[in-house]
Amino acid sequence: MHAVSPDSPPARTPWYRVLYLQVLIAVVLGILIGHFTPDWGKALDPLSKGFISLIKMMIAPIIFCTVVNGIASVGDVKKLGRVGGKTLLYFEVVSTLALIIGLVVVNTLRPGDGFNVDVTTLDAKDVAKVQGYAGQAQGMTKTGFILDIIPKTFLSAFTGDNLLQVVFVAMLTAFAIAGLGERGKPVLRVVDQASEVFFGIMRQLIKLAPLGALGAMAHTVGSYGIGSLQQLLKLMAGFYLTSALFVVVVLGLIARVAGFSIFRFLFYIKEELLVVLGTSSSETVLPQMIQKLRGLGCAPSTVGLVIPTGYSFNLDGTNIYMVMGAVFLAQATNTTMDLWSQLGLLGVAMVTSKGASGVTGAGFITLAATLQAVPGVPVAAMALILGIDRFMSECRSLTNLVGNGVATVVISRWEGELSAEALRANLREPIPPPPPNS
Repeated sequence: MHAVSPDSPPARTPWYRVLYLQVLIAVVLGILIGHFTPDWGKALDPLSKGFISLIKMMIAPIIFCTVVNGIASVGDVKKLGRVGGKTLLYFEVVSTLALIIGLVVVNTLRPGDGFNVDVTTLDAKDVAKVQGYAGQAQGMTKTGFILDIIPKTFLSAFTGDNLLQVVFVAMLTAFAIAGLGERGKPVLRVVDQASEVFFGIMRQLIKLAPLGALGAMAHTVGSYGIGSLQQLLKLMAGFYLTSALFVVVVLGLIARVAGFSIFRFLFYIKEELLVVLGTSSSETVLPQMIQKLRGLGCAPSTVGLVIPTGYSFNLDGTNIYMVMGAVFLAQATNTTMDLWSQLGLLGVAMVTSKGASGVTGAGFITLAATLQAVPGVPVAAMALILGIDRFMSECRSLTNLVGNGVATVVISRWEGELSAEALRANLREPIPPPPPNS
């Protein structure tokens, strides 16, 4: 028996055990199953719903522990205010750029021309589904959004779908622990240990991502068919192209100014991107993004503040989708939208986009909310794009994920927490992410 040299390179993981390759294979299999055996594909939907439910079960406690640990361990209220201010400023500027780019592209490509849709001829079942989304969107007012950040009870923040409630409760807890001084340190250690447990559970659950991706793809293709994409291919292609340009050009320039390559960053988070591609939900990889960004050298307090709030305030993909979807429907129904109407649409979208989250379908609800606030375009016309929303959701979630990742790195660089040299070195040769309590 030969001793292994301590300088020997670590053994390579077999390709079939690499998560992102498993997810990629599952996506392909899901498409094939949905296409050739639609009924079986539809029946696999519980795999996707079950996986997303398992992941969502762990999101709230992980976010709570991450924010509490990050803020309480620093205990600097001035720094928190400074980072929070910079974060919101960044989110607003970049989100507005996403809206403007979407508006320019949809007016250039004009994917809705020639449809000449009469809403009275649309499928009644699809219109009924759209009315359901519109009903959910009615409560999305600016005041309601702000008040909804306050949970009914401390524990109810962990049982709902609003991540900002968890962040709000976590910040109050962190300030209380920091205010206790030495007496608060034992409590902080308990939070650290709980965080290790929650991350450990998540590492086990994420191994089921291929099953979730298989079920999601099989159900989508089985329900709507690949043929449903052909008629609306121009809109889909325009949206994917716009999102790609936004990531490469806008986020690429921001990354370059911050001292790193957007392409190296995309390669660094390739596993997370493929999981999101398969599940159409950026929430499924939120804990992994937290660990990977900390592995790059971003401070825990910055990661804990930027990532969770970004899931409600920095949804670049959703912004692009909303303006492109709204103008497309106006074009398809021959509804006139002049420059001032479109600028009004942009202003409304800046507000309604803040109510979306990483959950599948949230973008469709925010589009309904946007259309309700813009006179002229019938909300029922959304039935026209109902069949392709699942495919659009993938691109929305991918763009949102990349946007929030870049935002976290940029804020960390802005705060001087991370040098450009260290960042580039970590992107070239990733170091293992630190444990939650480091």
